[in-house]
Amino acid sequence: MTDPRRTAPAPAAPVPPVGAGRGPHAGAAPTWRRVLAQTSFEARAILRNGEQLLVTVVVPVLVLVGLTRGTSVELDTGGASRIDFLAPGVLALAVMTTSFTSQAIASSFDRRNGVLRLLSTTPLGRGGLLAGKVLGVLVVELVQVLVIGVAAVALGWRPDPAGVPLAVVAVVLGTAAFTSLAMLVAGTLRAEAVLAVANLALLVLAVAGGVVVPASSLPGPLAHVALLLPSGALGEAMRETLLHGVLPPWSVVVLLGWTAALGWGAGRLFRWH
Repeated sequence: MTDPRRTAPAPAAPVPPVGAGRGPHAGAAPTWRRVLAQTSFEARAILRNGEQLLVTVVVPVLVLVGLTRGTSVELDTGGASRIDFLAPGVLALAVMTTSFTSQAIASSFDRRNGVLRLLSTTPLGRGGLLAGKVLGVLVVELVQVLVIGVAAVALGWRPDPAGVPLAVVAVVLGTAAFTSLAMLVAGTLRAEAVLAVANLALLVLAVAGGVVVPASSLPGPLAHVALLLPSGALGEAMRETLLHGVLPPWSVVVLLGWTAALGWGAGRLFRWH
C-alpha cells in the first residue's frame, strides 16, 4: 500500500510575475521630464522640416540682407544706420513666424490627424503638451536669434548692450501673445483654412502691422491702429530696447492684454479633435 502522502501531487510552484527580478515598476516619468521630451520633439520637428526652416530662418535673413544692402526702399531711420534700424524689426518678424504661423499650421494638422487627441490622453496630459509646444517655440527662437544676430553683426549691427536683456523680455511677451493666437486659430478652424489664414495674417502684419518699420511711418489711421496690434507692440518694443535700451510700457501693456484675451479664448474654444 502506498503512502497517500507520497502519491499526492506536490503543490505547484508559484509562477513569478512577469518582470520579477527587474525591480519595482518605474512608473511614469516625472512631469518635468515628460515636458522636456515633448519640448525636444517640437523643436526638432520644426528645425528638421525644410519648409519650416526656410520660413523661420532663411527668409528673415534674406529680408535683413536685402533691406540693408538695397537702396530701392527709402527708410527714415531717425539718424540710425539701416542695419541698426532694421535688425530689431526683422527679429520681431522671426518671432512671429515661429510662434504664430508655424505653430498654428503644425498644431492644426496635428489636430486633424488625431495626434493632439492621442497625446492629451497620455501621462503628458493637455497641460504638458501645451507647455512642450511653448518651450519648443522658445528653443527655435533661440536658434533664430543666434543666426539672425550673427548675420546682422556681420552687416555692422551694434545693438545697445543695456537693451539686450529687455529685448529678451520683449521676445518672451511676444511669444506668449502670438502662441496664444496660434492655439486659438489652430483649435477652431479646419487645417486647410489655418494654412491660408496664418500665412495671410503674417503677410498683412509684416507689411502693415508696424513690425519691420515703426507704426509712425505707416500711412493714415494705420499709424494709430498698428500700435494696438501685437505685431506693432512687439516691433516697437524690439526697436526701443535694442536702439535706445528702453522697454516701452505701452508695448508691455498691449502684449499682456493680447496674451490674456487670446489665451482666454483659446482655453474656451480650443477643440482637441
